[in-house]
Amino acid sequence: MTPTLTISRLTKRFQAVEALKQVSLTLEQGKRAALLGHNGAGKSTMMKIVLGLIPFESGEVSVCGVRPGTTSARAQVAYLPENAAFHPALTGEEQLRHYLSLRGESPRRAMDLLARVGLAHAARRRIGTYSKGMRQRVGLAQTLIGHPRLLVLDEPTSGLDPVSRRDFYDLLDGLAAEGTAILLSSHVLTEVEARTDRILILSGGELVAEGTLAELRARAALPVALLVRPAPGQALALAAAFPQGTPGDDGILRLA
Repeated sequence: MTPTLTISRLTKRFQAVEALKQVSLTLEQGKRAALLGHNGAGKSTMMKIVLGLIPFESGEVSVCGVRPGTTSARAQVAYLPENAAFHPALTGEEQLRHYLSLRGESPRRAMDLLARVGLAHAARRRIGTYSKGMRQRVGLAQTLIGHPRLLVLDEPTSGLDPVSRRDFYDLLDGLAAEGTAILLSSHVLTEVEARTDRILILSGGELVAEGTLAELRARAALPVALLVRPAPGQALALAAAFPQGTPGDDGILRLA
């Protein structure tokens, strides 16, 4: 089966700055990959290239088997930015009905989409009254209008409370189970570790590590040393309890 997203030796420069350096990765159907890295690591640049918004100098990028930015690629990819903007006077239902009409689909799908993201109860409320978590769910519902094979999410849970984050990832789990490939960026490893299949770490434009969390932990395993200072009169007892320890001149026992 052809991967939903394939990137091979991708390089992107902004004048003298090399924003991406020989990056290669694949994302299969129904898989969730988290793109992590510091500000300026190249996450947003990579996403813009995948979406076909900016060109690149060298390498190859295939989105659903075609070049990014083509009509075919755009029809199969959806994007949700960190802060999706909506007209505050529109209701959630009106927002979706508008874009369904532009696509030539039945506006009646709006309620089904809102129900899917848990917003049926607020369908006729103005978006200006929604919390950020609710607005993100409207945005996710809008991305589903085109039945995307690849969903690109830029910091989708930034600013959300813990319950809203959990609910949002529950929605993504359901989409992945149906076969949608998901690429999302985040700064928070602890947030994505249990809700993604692979973690991709960018630093200075390079893909410095990738794999499951367990694989990354094993690969980055560092020696750990524990220094124990015994209570007065307990040095011999401590040494007997931990014969593998190395006593120091100051009485501290080193356990490695």
